[in-house]
Amino acid sequence: MDGRAGVLSYRVQSNASNPGAGGRLVLDGLLLVVGLVLLVGGAEALVRGGSGLARDFGVSPLVVGLTVVAFGTSAPELAVNLDAALRDRGDLSFGNIIGSNIANIGLVIGMFAVLRPIPVEGAIIRREVPMMIAATLVVAVMGWGWNGSPPVYSRGDGVVLLLMFSVFMYYTVADVFRQRGSDPFVVQTGLATPSRFWGTVRLNLALTAIGLLALVGGAELTVGSAVGLAEGFGVPQVLIGLTLVALGTSLPELVTGVVAALREQTDLAVGNIVGSNLFNLLFILGVSSTLRPIPVPEGGVWDLTVVALLSVLLLFMCLSHRQQIIRREAAVLLCIYVAYIGARAAT
Repeated sequence: MDGRAGVLSYRVQSNASNPGAGGRLVLDGLLLVVGLVLLVGGAEALVRGGSGLARDFGVSPLVVGLTVVAFGTSAPELAVNLDAALRDRGDLSFGNIIGSNIANIGLVIGMFAVLRPIPVEGAIIRREVPMMIAATLVVAVMGWGWNGSPPVYSRGDGVVLLLMFSVFMYYTVADVFRQRGSDPFVVQTGLATPSRFWGTVRLNLALTAIGLLALVGGAELTVGSAVGLAEGFGVPQVLIGLTLVALGTSLPELVTGVVAALREQTDLAVGNIVGSNLFNLLFILGVSSTLRPIPVPEGGVWDLTVVALLSVLLLFMCLSHRQQIIRREAAVLLCIYVAYIGARAAT
């Protein structure tokens, strides 16, 4: 048994013999579940309230789809990372962002393509997926470090990522408006925008406020309990971020995929995942590292390599089999994800 395994075994035995410590771990686990539920519920309330307000004031559904919906599905990651940055928990921030992107491709897309092959619209292949690959490679290169210095996402890196996000948003919005009559992304954002009218401005304001409060409270509970679990079991915070927190904050993408599959709009799954990954890499990592530099934890270079390989692999899968992700390819994505989590937990 190696040193780390010995420490973990000792921690578990100590917790078992110490009712107070064991009770604390159970409490942290329950608080983590509550925090994740608040994050998902808050994101849903924010999307519905913000979309309703936009309609109340005559804002185009297209703009709503490109802003409120895109922000809402990534709001849990943003809330967790802002809280983690303010607490100086850089390992948790890194694990949540990179772990969410890996889970989005390997687990979410893999799972739904196993259930139902996913057709991919040409606009996504030409525009969103190459942008995601470019953003992933930039983040990976930044995370590898330079001249032997410890790898860290500095405030300068954060500003660069935010500038890239601004360029991406400008390019996407401008391109959609130029081709709004035929661009599939227009159809997708329209379908993704909640269609139910929620009534008065007062109700929509209340939904938006509740969503924001739930996100803040959920982030506080999630980060605090995740740190407690990591300390209680003697595992790195980055591993908690890559697994439990990343999976929890990816639930909005998972729910969106379920709805799309039930409506037989499976092409929305890829567009939503790619957009979420871009938002995570450019905006969330950009904002978090601008607030406080985020060091790349031990093993982080491996995590960055895996997310880059999955992004490139997704492009090849989108281009093959008449622009469909078929079940065999989905099985490969799932196997890669399971193998990665197993290898990461063993290191």
